[in-house]
Amino acid sequence: MSPHEAADRLHHSLGGAWTLQALNASNFCDTWQARDGGGARLFVKTAAASAAALLRAEGEGLLSLAATHTIAVPRLAAFEASAAGAMLALDWLDFAAPDPGFGARLGERLAALHAWPQPRFGWERDNYIGATLQRNGWTLADTLADWIGFWRDKRLVPMREALARRGVGIALLKEVDAVGDSLLTLFADGHQPRPSLIHGDLWSGNRAMLANGEPVIYDPAVSVSDAEAELAMMELFGSPPAGFWPAYQAGFALHEGYVRRRLCPASPALRPRPALHHVLTVRRSRQQTMGLYDATSAHNRPARENSGWTTRMVRATT
Repeated sequence: MSPHEAADRLHHSLGGAWTLQALNASNFCDTWQARDGGGARLFVKTAAASAAALLRAEGEGLLSLAATHTIAVPRLAAFEASAAGAMLALDWLDFAAPDPGFGARLGERLAALHAWPQPRFGWERDNYIGATLQRNGWTLADTLADWIGFWRDKRLVPMREALARRGVGIALLKEVDAVGDSLLTLFADGHQPRPSLIHGDLWSGNRAMLANGEPVIYDPAVSVSDAEAELAMMELFGSPPAGFWPAYQAGFALHEGYVRRRLCPASPALRPRPALHHVLTVRRSRQQTMGLYDATSAHNRPARENSGWTTRMVRATT
C-alpha cells in the first residue's frame, strides 16, 4: 500500500488530511508516522492484502489487552483491509529511557494482567507470533490436562512440523519430541496452571516506558495460557528489568517449580516454543534472502512427520 493510499484510508476512517513519513520495514509490513493538520500523530503499519490477517490479529490482541485496564497498550485508531492492502493505525507513543522504578511498575502491571480472571485456556482464533502462524482454539475447561493439551497440540506440534518442513536437523526434532512426551512429568510438583491472558511475545523489544513513567507493551501474540509461558519468554534473551520479580510476585504468586520447568535440561518445557519460533524465523529469513520462501503459504500447511507423539496428536485433532 502506497503512502497516498494509506493517507486516503486514514481520511476515510478518521477524517482530516494526513501525511505519512516512512519509518522502517519488516518482512511483511512498512511502518509510518502519520500526521494531520491538527498535530495528531499515529503509528501506521501497511502491508499487502495477503498479510491482512497479521495486522488484524495484532489489533484484536491490543483490544483484548486494553479491555483488562491493567497495563498500557497502544490505542487502536483504525484498521482497514481490501484487495489493495491492509492498514493498522495506532496512537503514536512517546517513549522515555526506563527509570529505576520501571521494573517494579512493569512487574505490578503484568501481575495484574495475569490475575485477570479467565475461564479456560486458548484463544478464539489463530493469530501470529511475528509472522509465524500461531494455532489456537479453546479448551473445554481449565484443568492441567487442558493446559498440557493446548500447549502440546497448538504450540509444540505445529512448530515441530513447520521446522521439519524447513529441514532442520533430526536432533532438534527429537528434542521437541522428548518435550512432548515429558510434559506431564514437569508438573509433578503440584503446579496447577490458571488461565491468564498473556501478551505472548514479551521480549525486551516489545515493551517500553512512556514519558509519564508507565510501562507499555505492544506487538502482542495473545492467548489465555499459563502465566509461566509469558515469564519464560521474557527470560529467553535476557532478564526482566531490575525490580520486576518482587513486584510481580506480590501480585501474582509464582510456583517454586517455575525455575525447573524453565530450565529443563536440553528441552525446557516452556521456553522451547518461542525458541523454536526464532529458529524457524532465522531459517525463513535466510530463505527469503535467497528468494526461496513463499511468505503467503509456506507456514500455513506444514508437512506431517511420522514421528511419535506428533503423529498421534495430529490425528487426534483432525
